[in-house]
Amino acid sequence: MAGFRTEDEMMDVILGTAREDDRILAVMLSGSRADPDAPKDIYMDYDIVYLVKDVKPFWNNTGWLEDKFGRIAVMQTPETMSLIPPDNDGKFVFLTIFEDCNRIDLTISDNADNIIADVADGEPAVVLLDKGGYLSAVRPKDGYWNVSPPDEKRFGDCCNEFWWCLNNVAKGIIRDELPYAMDMFGRVVRDMLNMMTSWYIGMITDFSVSAGKRGKYFKRHLPEKYYKMYEATYPDSNYENFWDSVFAACELFRTMAVEIAGKFGYVYNKSEDDNMMKYMNWIRSTKNEKV
Repeated sequence: MAGFRTEDEMMDVILGTAREDDRILAVMLSGSRADPDAPKDIYMDYDIVYLVKDVKPFWNNTGWLEDKFGRIAVMQTPETMSLIPPDNDGKFVFLTIFEDCNRIDLTISDNADNIIADVADGEPAVVLLDKGGYLSAVRPKDGYWNVSPPDEKRFGDCCNEFWWCLNNVAKGIIRDELPYAMDMFGRVVRDMLNMMTSWYIGMITDFSVSAGKRGKYFKRHLPEKYYKMYEATYPDSNYENFWDSVFAACELFRTMAVEIAGKFGYVYNKSEDDNMMKYMNWIRSTKNEKV
């Protein structure tokens, strides 16, 4: 895109603004741009934290932001939104896409302890500028985003939630309640499928990689056969195709869960699986019969 600023140009703006403003004490970069293992491309956000003397002059000050960083195309400010419960932590966040299509998520905070606490458990972060050693305690660990192995209780609960919630998907399909069925399958059931998929990726990589937010690195790490199976779990609005996607999800979940259970010596509840499959096949065969 014409006028698109390069990473070097963006960093010049981010750091130049901080150097020139005595109210800004330190600058930290976090997120994927601070993670050496994250795939790099031009679409990555700039997750920036400015430690300042006082948040008040910056609070919802879009004029200052536009003056320093460029013309705003689309913005969200969580602290001003009625849809997002206030966390009352004193910081202000500008989530901004500028007219050149660069995106900055800029957090303004006057509490160094809170900033340090946010990365204390190892979130990828790099201090870019520190005028007085305010963020010297930032010490991120390697592998923060890596998949962690499940304990047996969490594994069993994931299996139970996956199989149990499928009954709602099946009833939504047979009753022609498409939004409900899609929501249950695409949100509740898929969360469990994604959890199991992440554990599987962890298992086959010795838990040395990240599966990515909402599974964005699944294609990168899953065996090709399993990723093809995963692709088949996405339905359209045709109910026969929807049923096929549901059963594809069941096959993939079962396959991975059995392998994970074998690896860690856990018990896979096969009767839960078998009985829910019988239940869903029964519902599919009824064709929405009335009492």
